[in-house]
Amino acid sequence: MSVYNDILTELGNVKLIAVSKTKPIASISILYNDGQRMFGENKVQEMTEKYEALPKDIEWHLIGHLQTNKVKYIAPFVTMIHAVDSMKLLLEIEKQAARCQRTIKVLLQMHIAQEETKFGLDTKELIEILEYYTSNPDLLKHIRIVGLMGMATNTDDQNIVRKEFKDLANKFGYAKQSYLVGYDDFTELSMGMSSDYKIAIEEGSSMVRIGSLLFGHR
Repeated sequence: MSVYNDILTELGNVKLIAVSKTKPIASISILYNDGQRMFGENKVQEMTEKYEALPKDIEWHLIGHLQTNKVKYIAPFVTMIHAVDSMKLLLEIEKQAARCQRTIKVLLQMHIAQEETKFGLDTKELIEILEYYTSNPDLLKHIRIVGLMGMATNTDDQNIVRKEFKDLANKFGYAKQSYLVGYDDFTELSMGMSSDYKIAIEEGSSMVRIGSLLFGHR
């Protein structure tokens, strides 16, 4: 309880996604009883099982890489999909959201880290998606692009991490000013995890994904 409250105090108005992947129902229930409502999972099957078992006022965030053939399993209930890294995935989310008669919020994942293994869009791909999104509102009625997401390099060098977060914040500003003027729901800059969330907040994050500090190391 005290760790949770301490983190909330540090975050202020920044949203907390409690990363509950691999954690048992009992551990999630403790945080839920403390007032936490936003939980993040990176595997579709695990998130679906937890959705069935836990209270229905939880907002579930899919934070891991998502395959297009798995979207249909979470479309009936997911609140936000954080890692949209292709036009193909965006269109599949629209299709499955329409089938469920829902609107699903999404974040576009940018590749900002030095590791090639991390997923994400480059600037050219970001522009292609934003141009399509703003030019075809009738074809994308069931999704809302509400912001950007990025994962910094896994390094102890805070200067590298800070630079990557700063670059992502600049891309967010560019997207907002160049393509999404008047889109009032484009507000989220999701960056920062247990090891680097303080730097992320300093660089403008509106949403952090914290797991090990809340639940302990896996």
